[in-house]
Amino acid sequence: MKLRRRGMTTANKITIARILLVPVFALALLHYLADGGEAWRWTALAVFLLAAVGDGLDGFVARRFHQKTDMGAVLDPVADKLLLVLGLVILSLNTSPRLDRVPLWLAGTVLGRDVMLLLLGVLVYYLVGHVTVRPHWIGKTATVLQMACVVWALLKGPAAGLFWLAVAATSLTGLSGLIYLRDGVRLIGQRPPGPPGRPV
Repeated sequence: MKLRRRGMTTANKITIARILLVPVFALALLHYLADGGEAWRWTALAVFLLAAVGDGLDGFVARRFHQKTDMGAVLDPVADKLLLVLGLVILSLNTSPRLDRVPLWLAGTVLGRDVMLLLLGVLVYYLVGHVTVRPHWIGKTATVLQMACVVWALLKGPAAGLFWLAVAATSLTGLSGLIYLRDGVRLIGQRPPGPPGRPV
């Protein structure tokens, strides 16, 4: 479906609200790690869950009311990545005894995959002229597991549960990165001969 190039839509407003919640989440989490006030932990959890629910809501609104736009196509993944990467990085660098640390290898895998996908997207756009991303169920499941790790840590669930959630999230995150890399290479290989950057 072709994206509509028009002004601010309800779906876009929800997406922007999600982006604005990211610093609120980060500040609440950092405050909790610093002084241990339980209100900060519950605030961080509530804001994280609200932003996560908003992820599904803006997508539903965009599809249901035909509000897909170029702005939304850019801002929606930005909102997702900001929330998750920031949460995982803060929790993986956490030295406070108040919360279990998210394994650093999970945060590193997520960050590394996202940087790779960004560079791959730029390369595909330059060579092919457009970028078509087809979400894969493995990538979606990896995102859900990443969110589960953050929620589990904030709920102070058993450390063993966090470890195995992190193992599953890391495995699927890495696998999804390989799948998207394969798709990107295939798209580049299928491009017709011609000057780089010309739309096909």
